[in-house]
Amino acid sequence: MTRELDKLYRTAALLALITILYNILEGVVSAWFGFEDESLALFGFGLDSFVEVISGAGIWHMVRRQQENPEQAPDEFERVALRITGGGFYLLAAGLLLTAVYDALHRHAPTTTFWGMVVSCISILSMWLLIRQKVKVGTALGSQAILADAACTRVCLYLSVILLVSSAGYYLTGIGWLDAAGGLGIGWFCFKEGKEAFDKAKGIPCSCS
Repeated sequence: MTRELDKLYRTAALLALITILYNILEGVVSAWFGFEDESLALFGFGLDSFVEVISGAGIWHMVRRQQENPEQAPDEFERVALRITGGGFYLLAAGLLLTAVYDALHRHAPTTTFWGMVVSCISILSMWLLIRQKVKVGTALGSQAILADAACTRVCLYLSVILLVSSAGYYLTGIGWLDAAGGLGIGWFCFKEGKEAFDKAKGIPCSCS
């Protein structure tokens, strides 16, 4: 393995580790404040962050094994990582759907959405930086699994935007169903990306949104 290739693998492993640690921290903070403020959107966002850890763990494990066994074909590693990523997307979509339905049926309104705006702004910046680096490394390595992980991170960015819009919208208007509508839209996107990740694991070419 060349020094340049080894550097790319170490960078990919570091990005996956950063993703894991960041999402654990984000999940704890978001779930805590979401529970305290009775904000289903923020609490659901926190649970989504824990789901994102699945993708990061799968990619980190795959990259480490490839780095330590460069003579072995990476195909099986990639397929496993893609399946883990796809499963994470499906879990994400299911969680969003359940949260949105519950929110709409019970007409639940949070006590405040201030922390939702704070968390979403921090997340948007963090996810944008991670996406740029993951796409760069994934493209250099020609790794569909790392690019799929970047797509998973992109979904987290979209979720952050939705959280920001719904939190700010509720703060300004008091309309409680904004969370449900946004959650359903992102849920459909997550389902689509999950299907694409599983198709790639089967060798079916498809492009990430």
